[in-house]
This record gives sequence, structure tokens and C-alpha cells, in this order.
Amino acid sequence: MSRILHSSPIGRDARPARWRWFAFASAQRFDPLARRLAPRFFAAALAFLLAGMTVGFALAPTDAQQGEVYRIIFIHVPAAWMSMFIYLVMAMYSALALVFHTRLSSLMASALAPTGAIFTAIALVSGALWGQPTWGTWWVWDARLTSELLLLFLYLGYLALEAAIDEPRRAERACAVLALVGSINVPVIYFSVRWWNTLHQGASVSLTAAPSMAATMLAGMLLMTLACWMYAIAVALVRVRCLTRERGLLNPVGDEPWHG
Repeated sequence: MSRILHSSPIGRDARPARWRWFAFASAQRFDPLARRLAPRFFAAALAFLLAGMTVGFALAPTDAQQGEVYRIIFIHVPAAWMSMFIYLVMAMYSALALVFHTRLSSLMASALAPTGAIFTAIALVSGALWGQPTWGTWWVWDARLTSELLLLFLYLGYLALEAAIDEPRRAERACAVLALVGSINVPVIYFSVRWWNTLHQGASVSLTAAPSMAATMLAGMLLMTLACWMYAIAVALVRVRCLTRERGLLNPVGDEPWHG
């Protein structure tokens, strides 16, 4: 009898494991998870940052053509990758919010926007610092640079639109539409060096070709990218926790519905 009671699903969640993850679409259940995970992602970001800077700025060899100035790549390329990746994640969360009416999806997109804007600005500034000694100019209206600048305007427009609309639900829907429409610009950034004759170099890393750089250069760049990813996740978790409190989505008693 005790064995039967022990194996019975009564009193515990009998749903398949894949469906239990939907419970975290509730701010009430997501909040403690975010509280536990954020410090770990911050710690991982710091570890990857220290490793990446050591490899990139101390162990990687000097480039035969560009000399030491090429080391900007360890900041510029991860920031550029993150600027595009974060916007695509924002668009994904925005689509989930519009289709399934999940408030938490809207908050995740909102939480990622400032970090995406920062990475885009870093990519543009570091690119200018790199372009001056290699191209002889701080800026050219190149297809890659112009589309990246447009991405910064999309991030800033998202943040401005969110701040301009007082009613949170209307702001979330408007920002979701903007994020989805603006996502068209991401493949334009990525493929611009193939579609047009641009001054900007091609992809630094290709999945279909052997790496053209030294192993330590590639390792340093990937470690810095992992540091950026961990940082973006950690900051997003902290911001989401703040937003759920600002918008009153945490109920002191009971669970809130997983949709808005």
C-alpha cells in the first residue's frame, strides 16, 4: 500500500517535464529562479572576461598586417555579434508576447533592449577606433556600418516608444510590433558584405570554412563573446525582476496566470 501511495502522481506535478517549464512564464515562479541564476551568470561573465582578456591581449600574437591595433577585434566583434543576437531574441520574445499574450515575454524583450543598445554603441565606437588606423577614416557610409547604425536607432526607438506610452500593455504591444519589424535589419547587417561591395571585411568566423586566424585569436574572441552573453543574461534577469515589481505582477498570495 505504501508503495502505491509513493508512486501515485497525486500531490505532485504529474504533467510531462516539458510542460512544467511553462510554469516559469508566471512572474510569481520566474522571480525566485531569476534571483538564484543572476549571480551565477554575473560570476560566469567575470570569469570569461578575465580569460578572454588574458588570451586576447596577452597571449594572442601580433597581427602581421595590422600590428597591435587589431586587438580591438576582441571587443568589436563580440559587441557586434551581441547587438544582432540580442535584437533577434527581443523579436522572438515579442512574437511570443503577441501570440500567447505572455507578459513575461514582453518584460524579457524590454529588459534586453538597453543592453542591446549598449553593445551596438560599443560596436560602432570600437569600429571607428579600428577604422581610423586601418582605413584612414573614422566613418564611411558603408552598408555594414550604416545598417549597424540603423540598429542602434531601432534600439533607441524601442526604448523611447516604451517610455512615451503611459499604459504598460499598450506600450508592450507597440514595442513588440517595432521589434518584429526591425528584425528585418539584422540579416541586412549580416549579409551586407556579400550583397554589396563594401569596405568592411567579411565574417571573422565562418561555420563552413576553416578559421583564417591563429587559434589563440579565435579563442580570445570566443571567450569575450561568452562573457558578453553571460553578462547580457544576468542583467536581463535583474531588470525583469525590477519590471515585475514596477508593474505589480508579483502576487503576495497564490500564483498569477501565466498570460496577461
